[in-house]
Amino acid sequence: MSDMHDQLEAVTGVQLAQGIGHQPAQGFWTEAWAQVLKRSAAVIGLCWVAAVAFFAIFAPLIASGHPLLLWTTNADGNEQLSSPLIRMLTLPDVMLIVWGVWTPILFFWPTKKIDKPTKLRLIIAGGVQFAVAAVLVGAVSGYFARPYISDSARAFEQWAGFQLTASLVIAVIASIPFILISIGVYKSTPRVLYVLIIALITVLLGIWKWSENTSVYRDYRMNQSNGQTRAIYTLIPFSPDQSETPMFNRDPMSTPLDSMWDRLADRERINAERSANFSDEELAEAKVSELTFEELRQIARPYDELVSYPIYGFIDELHTQWEEGQITSLLDLKRAVKGGSAPVHLFGTDTLGQDVFSQMLHACRLSISIGFVSTGIAVVIGVTIGAIMGYFGGWVDLLLYRVVEIFMAIPVLFLLIVAAGVLPRNIYVMMAIIGCFSWTTAARFIRAEFMKLKGTDYVQAANALGLPLWSILFKHMLPNGVTPVLVESSFLIAAAILIEAILSFLGLGPANQASWGTLLSNASGETSDFLWWLAIFPGGAIFLTTMAYNLIGEALRDAIDPKLKKARV
Repeated sequence: MSDMHDQLEAVTGVQLAQGIGHQPAQGFWTEAWAQVLKRSAAVIGLCWVAAVAFFAIFAPLIASGHPLLLWTTNADGNEQLSSPLIRMLTLPDVMLIVWGVWTPILFFWPTKKIDKPTKLRLIIAGGVQFAVAAVLVGAVSGYFARPYISDSARAFEQWAGFQLTASLVIAVIASIPFILISIGVYKSTPRVLYVLIIALITVLLGIWKWSENTSVYRDYRMNQSNGQTRAIYTLIPFSPDQSETPMFNRDPMSTPLDSMWDRLADRERINAERSANFSDEELAEAKVSELTFEELRQIARPYDELVSYPIYGFIDELHTQWEEGQITSLLDLKRAVKGGSAPVHLFGTDTLGQDVFSQMLHACRLSISIGFVSTGIAVVIGVTIGAIMGYFGGWVDLLLYRVVEIFMAIPVLFLLIVAAGVLPRNIYVMMAIIGCFSWTTAARFIRAEFMKLKGTDYVQAANALGLPLWSILFKHMLPNGVTPVLVESSFLIAAAILIEAILSFLGLGPANQASWGTLLSNASGETSDFLWWLAIFPGGAIFLTTMAYNLIGEALRDAIDPKLKKARV
């Protein structure tokens, strides 16, 4: 009989009355996510989003042109160990990494005192608290980093306890809302302690990473090739803003030695064309000669700082092989050059000689952050206005709905294009504009739900007990009516990512920040040559990310649909 129960996916009411197909009761979201995980497309979408989130958090540790470990020989002949990669991490980088490491530990910690939904709320609250603190520290440190500030402000900055005091004040400001929520809503001392622990971590990280480090790339590889240093690099030994001029527009799996060979091949091609078109007198005047290893050393000079070994010693070895007859043609020379050790650009380089794979990984943070933050702003505004419209109705609903219609008529993309010309081009402005002008869908959903819920018995009982309005709206009614908004949020995230990619493609995205749209805009190249790797990799990332959110949204929508839910019973 139990086998028959397992095989049944849908049962009738008579069978349920007979005890056939009876399933234990589950929570609403537990059942909804169980249905989502049954759809392979949604699972693939979740895996892709998880991979993008992972690289968004840990990209500075995975792709960096600064060595992870660097041994420098001092004047006494002793080696000194340092980590330029860790030193160059900014405060948002460190906070994200700490949060990314702590999140799975907290979520999968085996305890029965805290259920999974509570853990998820704590994780989200901790991330928001870190984000608020990072923004405030960046704003304050940026203000004092300006070249022209008052003498009193400059004197205050130079005070020995300035960083400690400023970090402490910012941590307190960032934690106050979460402490009030923990006391007023959950009434749990452990949650208050959790907020205070995050505040303490914020203070420590703020003191350590107060001033944002500039990514100045020293001659790490040149010093290493000269024997002055020893270095160990991370998995992708390139940073997104690290430009290597000799390596511009290189295809995937290219190395500096490949670029050097192409310069040699171009030289031989030009010589061949000149030999075919010039007379003997012109050839003699042009002094066209065969390649010498001295010319090879001159051609290799720009590549000396791009490899971690003595490239001139490598050329001397090739010269010896040539004299011994081991290399008899340019084809043999090409094979020998390609056989040398050099860092590989897995996804090629762009028009500035910057590594594409590194930019792809760092651009994950821009896409994830602009999607979630702008959608969060839109949901907060939409839920607040929609709750007021649905609960009060009448002239309040009529007036506010006219406001909703006005915002619905505003084209967000064109507004962002105009804003890019008059406002600072940074990610915060873009998040604010997208969030403040895309809340209308959430407002309409909440309005419809609250119109249905305001006549229910528990709402009438809350009114009879004299509960405050905010408690009725957001503590009792909102949990029962927010489901459609949460489902719609996945589509809003995808739309925000697509808007950012369009702006970056047009050259109006956040300045000095890696973006998939910016990479995609370089696919045509400065010489109008189509660079396929700059079209396929960024374009594929944009397509897969937006499709993943849409697949998750559709699966959630089907999972909470009452008609489909009734059909599954």
